[in-house]
Amino acid sequence: MGYKTLRDLNIGTGSKTFIIAEAGINHNGSKDLALKMVDEVKAAGADAIKFQTYVTEKRAPADSPVFKILKKCELSTDDQREIKEYANKQGLMFFSTPFDEESVNFLKSIGVPLIKVASFDIVNKKLLAEVAKTGIPVIFSRGMANKNEIDEAIKILSANNVDFAILHCVSAYPAPIESVNLRIINSLKKAYDCVIGYSDHTLDIDASLYAVAMGAKIIEKHFTLDRKMEGPDHVMSVDPESLKKMCEKIRQLETMLGESEIVMSPAEKDIIIYRRPTEL
Repeated sequence: MGYKTLRDLNIGTGSKTFIIAEAGINHNGSKDLALKMVDEVKAAGADAIKFQTYVTEKRAPADSPVFKILKKCELSTDDQREIKEYANKQGLMFFSTPFDEESVNFLKSIGVPLIKVASFDIVNKKLLAEVAKTGIPVIFSRGMANKNEIDEAIKILSANNVDFAILHCVSAYPAPIESVNLRIINSLKKAYDCVIGYSDHTLDIDASLYAVAMGAKIIEKHFTLDRKMEGPDHVMSVDPESLKKMCEKIRQLETMLGESEIVMSPAEKDIIIYRRPTEL
C-alpha cells in the first residue's frame, strides 16, 4: 500500500507522538545485530526503526576519515530487505535515510512508507529532488539550516506535492543541553503548516520529553544495543532500557497533557459540592 500523507500513517495532529528509534549505523554492518535491534525497539514501545541506506563510495571520498567506518557499516540491499520484512512482521515500521540516488530508488522499490532526509542533505537539492519524485512522505531534519534553506527544501518537496514534516535538530554529536534551543519548535510551528518534531542528539531523554510538552509530534532518538560498543554513535544513543523509559514517559506525558478545552475535569466532579458560590 502506498502512503501519500503523514496522516495516512497516523502521524500528526490528533495522533500520539510518533517515536522513531534511529538505528543509523549502530548495527556495525551486522544484519544479525540489526534484527536484534528490531526486537528491542519493538519491546520498548517505539513506533518505528530507522536505518541509513547508502553506497559508501557515493557518500564520502576514499580519503575521508569516516570512509572506513561507513564501509564497515554498509548494509547490503538484501540485508535491508530482510530487516524491513522482519520489522513489518513485528508490527514495527521500517524506513531509512538515503544518501544517493541509487539508495532512494532502492527504498522506493521495497515500499518504505517514509523517507528521512538528514540535516546534512537539506541543502542537497539534487537528492531532495530525487526523494520528491518518489511521492513518499518525507521527514527532514533542520540541523544547521536557517529559514531560507528550509524554505528552499520545502519548495522542492511541494513542487511534487510531497507531504513532509520538519524536525528541529542540533547537528552536534552529542548536543550539549545549552545548544538545544527547544523554543525553535514553537517558531517552526508558527512558520510552517506541517507536522513538527524533534531529533534529539543529547545524552539523556529529558530534551525529548520537553519537546513533546512543547508540541513536537515526532521524536527521533539514536538507539544502540549497548552504548559501550565500538562505533561513533553508540555513546550518544539510548540503550534498550533507556528507550523503553523514554517511550513510557512520553505516553505518560501525553496522558497528562490531556485536552485543551477549558472545562471541569471529570476528576473534579465529586468535589463540586464543596464550592462556595455567592452573589455580589
